[in-house]
Amino acid sequence: MTIFPAIDIRGGRVVRLFQGDYGRETEFSLTPAEAAASFRAAGAEWIHAVDLDGAKCGDTVNFDVVKSLIDTSGLKIEIGGGVRDAATVEKYVKAGASRIILGTAALRNPDFAAEMISLYGERIAIGVDSREGKVATSGWLETSEVETVDFCRRLRAAGAKTVIYTDISRDGMMCGPDLETYRELVKIDGLDTVASGGIRG
Repeated sequence: MTIFPAIDIRGGRVVRLFQGDYGRETEFSLTPAEAAASFRAAGAEWIHAVDLDGAKCGDTVNFDVVKSLIDTSGLKIEIGGGVRDAATVEKYVKAGASRIILGTAALRNPDFAAEMISLYGERIAIGVDSREGKVATSGWLETSEVETVDFCRRLRAAGAKTVIYTDISRDGMMCGPDLETYRELVKIDGLDTVASGGIRG
């Protein structure tokens, strides 16, 4: 098992949102660099970084913060939030990100997701965020009619190797993960699933 400590970044700060609600934010006193250092000291090898501003508007708002983590943390960085075109993927690849997470773009533009997977292989992961069993997009501000588990099956068929599945209702709640859905996802042959949201112990 690989543990991915998460650093959610908004306005350059480390925050946690209550069930993905941008209006219900907890800010931490640590800077992103200090948070990464504490995770490394605890034995982490990876950081799961999310540009919350980017997820909301579709741009790399906190790119400089993420690039600093890549350059100075000594950890592998996977980054998501606002990655919706090939230029952004290439930007993060050139910056040295170990893995780039597609979210909204993977649902809205499956051909783009398949192309990025073909080009970059396992450096591409798909963030699948779920609200009541349906895929959510745009920084969790919108919910589609697409069933979460069916979407993950389609992603695997398109060549995806890794999905990062988050149950929004549990994220930031310290209430435990959505084990029922994970039991379904691990049945998808060849797909690695990262459990996200509600992890507390």
